Amino acid sequence: MYYKFSGFTQRLTGSAPSTAYSPQGLRPAVPVEPPTMIFATPTKVVAESGSMAEYMGINKVPDLQRFFQTSDGLPVHLKRGVPDRLLYRTTMALTVGGTLYCLIALYIAAQPRK
Repeated sequence: MYYKFSGFTQRLTGSAPSTAYSPQGLRPAVPVEPPTMIFATPTKVVAESGSMAEYMGINKVPDLQRFFQTSDGLPVHLKRGVPDRLLYRTTMALTVGGTLYCLIALYIAAQPRK
C-alpha cells in the first residue's frame, strides 16, 4: 500500500502509486522554455573554450608559496612587512579595547540601581 500526506487532514492516507510519487505542489514535467538570461553576456560553454584555460594574468601562486615558505624567523601573518604589522596591531588593539569595553559594561550592569 502507498501512503501520501493529506494537506486537508494533516495525516498520512492511503493512495494510488501515481499520486504517492507525485507530492502536492511538485510538477513532474520539465519546463518548456529555458529561464531568462540573468547576466548581459552569456558564459562560455566548455566545448567553446578549448582545452586550454584562459587566465586574466600570470599565475602568482608559486612565487607567493616560495615567499611565504622561506624560513626567516617571521610568522606567516607578518611576512609582507608594514601593512601586515599595521593590520595585526589594529586588530589586536580593537580586540583588547572591545574586551575592556565588555568588562566595563558588565561591571556597570552588575551594580544595583540607587
